[in-house]
Amino acid sequence: MSGASDAIVVVGADERHENDIATLPIDVARWCALADAVLRAESASGELTITFIDEADIAELNAEHMGKTGPTDVLSFPLDDLDPDDRPVSGVPTLLGDVVICPAVAARQFADHAGTFDDEVALLVVHGILHVLGHDHAEPEEAAVMRSREMALLCAHHWHEAAPFGFRLTHD
Repeated sequence: MSGASDAIVVVGADERHENDIATLPIDVARWCALADAVLRAESASGELTITFIDEADIAELNAEHMGKTGPTDVLSFPLDDLDPDDRPVSGVPTLLGDVVICPAVAARQFADHAGTFDDEVALLVVHGILHVLGHDHAEPEEAAVMRSREMALLCAHHWHEAAPFGFRLTHD
């Protein structure tokens, strides 16, 4: 069955300060397209936002929502937590949630993590979306499932082939 509730809407924004935007340009449309492909691959439907913010803003969100000090690379905020048996109201999109990414943190960690800045941002987009969709990595079994999905989605929708040499899903 198809209809308005089956649609995927990805809204992206770059809300960083002008200096940060000039230093680390982000192609919002590119990352929204990746998000759309990931949501389709995961058979999700609804509305997702991806927002790129600066270190001060993500540090504030990290403290407020996670109780942690300092900036982080990505935060996910799932919204509508529908039971699989619940049916959304006709014509009203399911609000999947928000993924917030800090390119400045990604720029500092990519060399020891994903290998390139683009691969780091792609990983953060996919990682954030999987959290919105209910995946977690707190327990070893959960982490294995989530990492496997991350790699499969990146290979299929970011590289369109096998992962490049040196790419790592986890930090050193």
